[in-house]
Amino acid sequence: MRDDLTIGVVGATGVVGREVLAALYAQDVPAEQVRVFGSERSKGMEVEYGEDSLEVEHATPDAFRGVKLVLLATPAEASRTLAAAAQAAGAWVVDASNAFRGDGNVPMVLPGFNADVLGAGFSFKGRIVCLPGAVTTAAVHVVEPLRKAFGVTRAQVTALMAASSAGVRGVAELEKQTADLLSGREPEPHAFPHRVGFNLVPQVGGFMVNSPWTEEEGGWTLEAARLFSSKGDVPVIAGTAVQVPTFYGHGLTLNVQLKKPGPVEQVRAALKTSKALKVLDVPGERVYPMPMLVTSDPAVHVGRVRAFPQAPEWVTLFASVDNASRGAALNLVEAGFRLAERPA
Repeated sequence: MRDDLTIGVVGATGVVGREVLAALYAQDVPAEQVRVFGSERSKGMEVEYGEDSLEVEHATPDAFRGVKLVLLATPAEASRTLAAAAQAAGAWVVDASNAFRGDGNVPMVLPGFNADVLGAGFSFKGRIVCLPGAVTTAAVHVVEPLRKAFGVTRAQVTALMAASSAGVRGVAELEKQTADLLSGREPEPHAFPHRVGFNLVPQVGGFMVNSPWTEEEGGWTLEAARLFSSKGDVPVIAGTAVQVPTFYGHGLTLNVQLKKPGPVEQVRAALKTSKALKVLDVPGERVYPMPMLVTSDPAVHVGRVRAFPQAPEWVTLFASVDNASRGAALNLVEAGFRLAERPA
């Protein structure tokens, strides 16, 4: 990494922001090359960075002077303003929110899938790139080796999404709801549309205008189409997002329609060719993906591979992804490092 690279982490006190700092520290980025930003409410707080601590600065549009790379772990509304300000200040910007995922002028990148678009040989407008969400990250990594080996028409996804998908607020609400319910009190929901404690809610985020699909669900289809478009073959990824009472780690059931039948052994072998995946598939020995196993693991876990004799073109799998780390923070850092190598 360049020793003149100053990195700004925005949203440093949040679930993803703290994972970004952990990833930077693991890459031996010195504390003096990292600046941390947050809301006015967070200004002056200190966040840990290895054995050091960093003081949070207020993220204002004029705060990015001298920062060469800005990693945004912020809500979409904040990202729209801050990304433009950082770009105007001459920084490269990577955004983890959905603020720019529908903007064709802003490249969408997924490290380990299409990171070559960040190389000096590719040109694009502006200095901002965006990332897909955690569910799309996992689904695309699972589908890609199957697409290469068999071709894929579509993947139907049911995503069991942890409370941390709503950030620190979501984690705190699940903690409080669990304590309330164990004490015989019925809690009021705030971060979620209904109580999540000891419950399942088939809605994550708001619904799209005049649509039965939530923005989370619609995002998978859009993001996957943008990512796969460079491959010349665009499988349709769609499904249902369910908020579940776990804190970290998403679980995904995927029903994948192949273009030619793939026996389970061949499907498993294809999955093992991907560096982005870790295959855990010995169900007789109770070995399969679970959110508790994927915490802080950079790989997407996949297993429970099954096929149907009556419909040999379909295969069913289960996957898990650390939504805060691989699903966001690691993608931010890896894309940011690659982007910073581009000519100024």
